[in-house]
Amino acid sequence: MIKLNESTGNTAILLIHCPDQAGIVAAVTRFLSENQGNILYLDQHVDQDAGVFFMRLEWELDNFTIPLKDLEKQMEPLAGQFKMTWRFYLSGMKPRMAIFVSKIPHCLDDILARYQSGEWEVDIPLVISNHETQKETVRKFGPNFYCLPKNSENKHQQEEQELKLLQDYSINFIVLARYMQILSSEFVRQYKNRIINIHHSFLPAFPGAKPYHSAYERGVKIIGATSHYVTEDLDEGPIIYQDVARVTHRDSVADMVRIGRDLEKIVLARAIHAHLSRKVMVYKNKTIVFS
Repeated sequence: MIKLNESTGNTAILLIHCPDQAGIVAAVTRFLSENQGNILYLDQHVDQDAGVFFMRLEWELDNFTIPLKDLEKQMEPLAGQFKMTWRFYLSGMKPRMAIFVSKIPHCLDDILARYQSGEWEVDIPLVISNHETQKETVRKFGPNFYCLPKNSENKHQQEEQELKLLQDYSINFIVLARYMQILSSEFVRQYKNRIINIHHSFLPAFPGAKPYHSAYERGVKIIGATSHYVTEDLDEGPIIYQDVARVTHRDSVADMVRIGRDLEKIVLARAIHAHLSRKVMVYKNKTIVFS
């Protein structure tokens, strides 16, 4: 649904997927053109194996003749003709992001610095942690900080409190900035494809608390990081962004940790930016990330 109480900005973004067939692009662009929608961006992809068409399209609203409140109704015949699943966003809508963090600060620090500098069009009203470690850092940047420690006895009650906070702050999506807790299936289902995680790419070859030590002992030559949406299957969600760096026998464990953490910051930031830009589409357990 279109949230009309948000700032509309001056462009709109349409994300579509549907069974692949001839005429989809022509029909959509004709619909916009006939209603004075000047197209600024159009990208598409066809999954040949699945027979599914994907498209991201952005257009100017300055002269667009369809009132935004009527767009969903006006789109119905076109969507029905091609059996489209579609979502519409206004570029001026500023999403509200919550950060979850434990003790390790590098990803949190990077996100808050980008937030303060105005690099992203996003609001971050709160940070939730299971430790007090990052409390003062968070408060310097402005968001409210909530510490909700977890153990096997109180996990359910603490998650209920977290979900209440997310609802109270009208949170649109969540970033796990090295949050060292496993979210329950019930929690994940409430934010399907709206929880972004970061981890080292050694999983599952190098699991556990000290993956870089294990990698060092094996003499790896490449280390990396992966950002993905969280699903009920641990660390198996749709991948948004990945990157790697080369290392050699000369690199110590400390070197690998430093290089790995730099990668984690960059990979997570790029995944967040893609999500904020409405350039990610999830289909089954894969993503289409438009340029």
